[in-house]
Amino acid sequence: MWQQIHINKRNSILLLLSMGLVLAALGYIIAAAIGGSPEAGWLGILIASAIWLIMTLVSFTSGDQILLASSRAAPVTPEVHPQLFNIVEEMKIAAGLPKMPKIYIINDPAPNAFATGRNPQNASVAVTAGLLTRLNRDELQGVIAHEVSHIVHRDILFVTLAGVLLGSVVLISQVFLRGMVYSSMSARRYSSRGSSRGGGGQALLMLLAVLLAILAPLFTQLLYFALSRRREYLADAGAARLTRYPEGLASALEKIAQQDIPMESANQVTAPMYIANPLRGKKYLNLYSTHPPIEQRIRILRNMSQGASLADYEQFYRSVTHKAGMIPQSALSKETVSIRPPSTEKTDPSSLNQIRAMGDLMRKVNGFKFLTCPCGVILKIPPNFPTGKAQCPHCGHVLSVS
Repeated sequence: MWQQIHINKRNSILLLLSMGLVLAALGYIIAAAIGGSPEAGWLGILIASAIWLIMTLVSFTSGDQILLASSRAAPVTPEVHPQLFNIVEEMKIAAGLPKMPKIYIINDPAPNAFATGRNPQNASVAVTAGLLTRLNRDELQGVIAHEVSHIVHRDILFVTLAGVLLGSVVLISQVFLRGMVYSSMSARRYSSRGSSRGGGGQALLMLLAVLLAILAPLFTQLLYFALSRRREYLADAGAARLTRYPEGLASALEKIAQQDIPMESANQVTAPMYIANPLRGKKYLNLYSTHPPIEQRIRILRNMSQGASLADYEQFYRSVTHKAGMIPQSALSKETVSIRPPSTEKTDPSSLNQIRAMGDLMRKVNGFKFLTCPCGVILKIPPNFPTGKAQCPHCGHVLSVS
C-alpha cells in the first residue's frame, strides 16, 4: 500500500496549504472590514499566517492529544479491559506496526471508535464504552482492525492536521460573527459612517467579511470530507485482510448503524475521525456526508465470502458502488487470504445487562476498585474512599481496601 501512503501524505500537504489559503483570505477580508480599507487587510494576512503556522506546529506536536481531550477520551490500562488490549495487540502484530498504539475509552453510550496520531510510532486508538458493551470479539476485532488500517495508511496524520486546522478556521469565523452580533460599537460605527465618504466601501467589505466567515468553515469541511471519504473504504479493505473475517466488521457496522444516538462528545471537527458518523442524529449535518453510505460498506464486506484479500474487496467495491477502482493497482497482488471461521464467543443482548456492563466499565476507567465479598456481593469502591475498610451491605463482612 505504499502508493496509498504516498497519496495520503500528498493529501495532507494539499489540505495544509488549502486551509492556509482559507485562513489568509479570512484574515485579509476581516481586517479590511474592521480597518475600513483594503490596506488594513495585509495586517490580517500576517495575523492569519501566524495562526496557521502556530496551529500547524501544534498539530504536529500535540494535535492528537487535543483531539483526544476534546472527545473526552480517558487512557486505560490492560486491567480495565483485557480483551480490548489483547485485540489491539493482535492487530498491531498482524499489521506490522512498530509500536503498540495507546488505548483510550470514551464514556459515551453511542458505539463508535477512531484513531489519531502523527505516525505509526505515535498513534492512539479510542473506543466508546457503548461499543465495548455491544460488540462480540469478532466485531470488536473488525473495528480495531479498521482503525489500525488507518494508522498503517498514514490517515491519522491527515485527520490530525485537518481537525486542528479546521478548528482554527471555525474559531476565527465564530469569533468574528459573534462579535458582529453582540458589539454595539460596530452597530454605531455603521450608522454614523453610512452616509460619509468611504462608508459604502466599508459596508461592502463588512458584507464580504460576513459572507466569508460563514462560507469558509463550510468550504474547508467540504474539502476535508471530499479528501477523506475514500479513506473509510480503504480502511474497511485493510480490516478484512487483517482479520480474515469480513463479517466481523460488517456486523459491527450494522450494530453501529442501528444505534441512531448522536455522541455528546463529538462535533463537526472531530466527526470524520470516527468509523461511522457520530452526529447522524443531528439534522444540520445531513447536508453533507462525512462518511460513505454505511449500507454500501456492509454489502461490500458481506459479499466477500470467498476471500479477504484487497483484490476481493476491490471486486465487490466495483459491483456494489458501480464506480471505478479504488485500491491502487500496486496493492492488488495475487495473494490469497482465506476466510477464517467465526469465534464462539457471544455477547449478552440484554439491554439492562449492557447498561450495567457500561457503568462498570466506566467505573474502572475512573479508578474504582471492585472487591468481591465471600457472600458473592461485589463492592464498587470509589478512588476517594476515605477509610481502609469497607463493610458489605448484605452480610456485614468487612473487607480491606488497599
